[in-house]
Amino acid sequence: MRCHSCQSEVEVPSGTSVGFRDECGACGRDLHVCLNCAHHAPSAYNACQESSAERILDADRGNRCDYFRPADGDAPSAAEDERAKARSALDALFDD
Repeated sequence: MRCHSCQSEVEVPSGTSVGFRDECGACGRDLHVCLNCAHHAPSAYNACQESSAERILDADRGNRCDYFRPADGDAPSAAEDERAKARSALDALFDD
């Protein structure tokens, strides 16, 4: 997985999980955060694809969500891809 903050590669060995207090070795930011989770989707209800998850207000801060699963760091999530497309379209409106 990749750290949401510094984009450094963080190795999560098979059969282990990211702990509630784990931090990125490069920048020291929390790793068990919504922005690093495979279920994170800003356009979904509560910004999460897991319907039973509680709402987390600070997606970039450590939390104790039991549904956390590290996102695949190699490919951008669908939500990030949609956000990039929307931003590009918005930028095109203001280009000369």
